Amino acid sequence: MEFARARLGFFPDAVQTAVLQSTAKRGILNCSRQWGKSTVVAAKAVHRAYTEKGCLVLVASPTERQSGEFMEKASEMLERLGMRARGDGHNRLSLQLPNGSRIVGLPGTDRTIRGFSGVSLLLIDEAALVSDGQYKALRPMLAASDGDLWLMSTPCGKRGFFYHVWAHGGETWARFSVQATECARIKKSFLEEERQAMGIWFAQEYLCEFVDNELGVFDRERVERALDRTVRPLNVGTFEEVD
Repeated sequence: MEFARARLGFFPDAVQTAVLQSTAKRGILNCSRQWGKSTVVAAKAVHRAYTEKGCLVLVASPTERQSGEFMEKASEMLERLGMRARGDGHNRLSLQLPNGSRIVGLPGTDRTIRGFSGVSLLLIDEAALVSDGQYKALRPMLAASDGDLWLMSTPCGKRGFFYHVWAHGGETWARFSVQATECARIKKSFLEEERQAMGIWFAQEYLCEFVDNELGVFDRERVERALDRTVRPLNVGTFEEVD
């Protein structure tokens, strides 16, 4: 993407280029640790804010510190564009551009993120570690604007909305996956050392696999095969079917 290369000084690989060029309204990125997911999505956020006057880009993460790291990347990219963005005066983690667009980083709790609307682009970083409650509190912020939603993370077990969207989200979602073995920036010798040190968790952290946490009696896939989704639940009090 020319904007990333020429204006931001960021030279994306093939998959990163596909992410930057994607016009999908719903996207999910399942990638290895240290692949550069925050950097590529920060470039996507900066491009949206820079090219669309007065738009709002929200960035959610499991913790405020992680949102802050993302915002630092975005701030550095804006400086490469020749602008020193200031805060918006309302949110501690925020960047307001001269065209009125804002990028706002959110804390990691659903109790303190409400109140935003008209969101053009909603990004959820390290989504596998974000609670389902926070995810459900964030989605309605896209309603009035019909905004875009992108999730990015390394897997963290077969649980939560990130796993369910990846496995069962259907054709609504554009999916991108990158294993560490496909990343030229990560040495093969390092990966072999990690493979020997981490055992089964290597597949999760570097090969994008959703690994069971080994605490359950049955694995997740066996439980899901046993479920009959055509059966409607009963109201415990009246024993009537719940709509």
